[in-house]
Amino acid sequence: MKTYIEPPQKKVSLNLKELLLYKDLIFILIWREIKIRYKQTIIGTAWAIIQPVISMIVFTLLFDKMMNISSGNIPYPIFSFCALVPWTFFSHSLVKNSRCLIDNRNLLTKVYFPRLIYPLAATLGGFIDFFISFLFLIVLMIYYNIFPSIAIFLLPLFILLNMLAAFGIGLWLSAINVKYRDFLNILPFVTQIWLFITPVAYASDLIPEKFKFLYGLNPIAGVVEGFRWTVLGQTPSNQIVLSSVLSTIIIFFSGLFFFKSREDYFTDLI
Repeated sequence: MKTYIEPPQKKVSLNLKELLLYKDLIFILIWREIKIRYKQTIIGTAWAIIQPVISMIVFTLLFDKMMNISSGNIPYPIFSFCALVPWTFFSHSLVKNSRCLIDNRNLLTKVYFPRLIYPLAATLGGFIDFFISFLFLIVLMIYYNIFPSIAIFLLPLFILLNMLAAFGIGLWLSAINVKYRDFLNILPFVTQIWLFITPVAYASDLIPEKFKFLYGLNPIAGVVEGFRWTVLGQTPSNQIVLSSVLSTIIIFFSGLFFFKSREDYFTDLI
């Protein structure tokens, strides 16, 4: 198969079909992400559970036992852990996406293939951790004798929404970090704040009704609401979910166009 390299056009072209030609490379990069994450670790994939479990314990002691934050009719440990499953995937994806181009600079400057592959592999590589922590969530549900309703069939939609939010923001971060490395230092601080403006440790009922649509512009807020609804049966805020869906769509497509518009300059700046 011949590959023709043409000069860039003024109009930004997504050319997403090109990704199908490199699907094997995507799988290789995903597998490499997984191996790097757990290489030379003593407890291996157990790290996928340890971080959200520790967060769950801290939240339970602080928000449930000390501050007596309401979790409705759901025991607080599983209430918080259900939100930590999508949040951990989201936050880890942002970190990996922000560094994906910089960490692969040697390959980036020597071989051509769609640069979109890097953030895509960084995002999809986090699903192994997601499914491991989700299995632990199922164990907690059995322990607390909680069973999902028929709404569980809508869970894949919120998993997809979670991935699109992480991927869309990751596209912005990866492209910006090529030129401005400050974001690598700012991101840990931003994610810490982001955690507490997302209904992970508390219910969205604490948010005044008139601010819920604005609050839902945080894309992961609607994902958390959707997880608690489909998995635990807790009624979500329709305003937050709708707002999060709209903001995720905007972030995803704007991220695609921004990334593709900067793609031609990556090798010069990195």
